[in-house]
Amino acid sequence: MIIGAIFLGLIVIIALWFIATYNGLVKTRNQVDEAWSDIDVQLKQRYDLVPNLINTVKGYASHEKELFENVTKARANAMKAEGAGGAAASAQAEGMLSNALVSLMAVAENYPQLNADKNFLNLQEKLADLEDKIQAARRFYNGIVRDFNTKVQVFPTVLIAGVLGFKEREFFEIEETQRENPKVNFEDKE
Repeated sequence: MIIGAIFLGLIVIIALWFIATYNGLVKTRNQVDEAWSDIDVQLKQRYDLVPNLINTVKGYASHEKELFENVTKARANAMKAEGAGGAAASAQAEGMLSNALVSLMAVAENYPQLNADKNFLNLQEKLADLEDKIQAARRFYNGIVRDFNTKVQVFPTVLIAGVLGFKEREFFEIEETQRENPKVNFEDKE
């Protein structure tokens, strides 16, 4: 009788541990998804801002056609990569868009009348604010992914995480080539 009660108590403890572990994994997975959604919102705002920025700069620097095409192409690639859902592909495409935007801003500095344009200054300020928000959202996402991946990897949670389909998530990291400063050429194009 006592052995049966001990055995039953042990099963209840294991069941409670299983439930608590499962719920913890679900909660953290949902936090990862929410953090990714926050990045998604910020990126969509940046995608919406880019065409306005290009059109404003185009009015002053119309001979920079190749630059405008590069920024537009980088924006399209970033939107496509984001839709695919993978953090690594999105990070790579976002890095390319960021580099293209830095090049656009560097070219804009070559036009004093553009830098005095209130619309351009407003767009530039919005872009800087969005870049800060994106960076903060990425840091938050990576922190939550770290927590989730740790939960999935540690013992004894690892015993049930794989069985229940919980898989590690990718960090949102830029590649080493994207860490380099973009090269900008101010030579006249004719």
